[in-house]
Amino acid sequence: MPELPEVEALAGFLRERLVGRVVDSVEIGAISALKTYDPQPGALRGLSVTALHRHGKFIDLDADGLHLIFHLARGGWLRWNDTAVKTMLKPGKSPLALRVRFTPRLDDEDDESTPGFDLTEAGTKKRLAIYVVKAPGQVPGIATLGPDPLAESFTQEVFAGILRGQRQQIKGLLRDQSVIAGVGNAYSDEVLHVARMSPFAIAAKLDDEQVGTLYEALQNTLRSAVSAASGKPAKELKDAKRAGLAVHARTGQECPVCGDVVREVSFADSSLQYCATCQTGGKVLADRRMSRLLK
Repeated sequence: MPELPEVEALAGFLRERLVGRVVDSVEIGAISALKTYDPQPGALRGLSVTALHRHGKFIDLDADGLHLIFHLARGGWLRWNDTAVKTMLKPGKSPLALRVRFTPRLDDEDDESTPGFDLTEAGTKKRLAIYVVKAPGQVPGIATLGPDPLAESFTQEVFAGILRGQRQQIKGLLRDQSVIAGVGNAYSDEVLHVARMSPFAIAAKLDDEQVGTLYEALQNTLRSAVSAASGKPAKELKDAKRAGLAVHARTGQECPVCGDVVREVSFADSSLQYCATCQTGGKVLADRRMSRLLK
């Protein structure tokens, strides 16, 4: 699933290419992906793109105050075309969920380009979500977002306040979008590895030093990932993410810090990866379904 660094880079990629262009057409290929019906997607036609924003893992294309917002979920992605595909999109079983075309830039007489993008979704679990709204807050997932960890206002003191009183395991808390916006399964694994912290540590039990260490790990991990992804074409972002991961999705491989094997804990629909030497004092975490540490 794309997380904050990839979504930030993707928003920047689109911002550079789309601000100042007019929406030529919007076609829906997967009716189930469209979560709003008023205004209709066709209402975007003829409007000028004025801004591109990121809200957590949501991308927000602002066209004269009407917002095309999408969340790529686990299997979704954006496919950019320097010259928009002219074929009409037909609803059906195709992985194509959305096609948007744009006209040349209004302020550039020499610009004859007509770019566009498709949203696609692989797999059988269709969770990609598309919204056309008058304000971002009308999207339920945006309305309930916690603070953005890269915002200037997200200080260590704010982070400490979030953790205070939370009886939740730190892995789950970092992934909770209503607590902190944008961090998912992959980067929560990476942050905890950098912080040398067990994913099962209880947030409220962390002392001041641990909170500081975790805050620095969160900031440095996300900012490094954003920097690595920034400027890359949309098609390269997935590979760039994989290349930068130390433990996530690397079960059985060598930990790049200590050389121990990267281990996994499986859940019903996901898994986490960690290094026992770096994070749990050498203890191997049991499968979460057993709810205990192996002795």
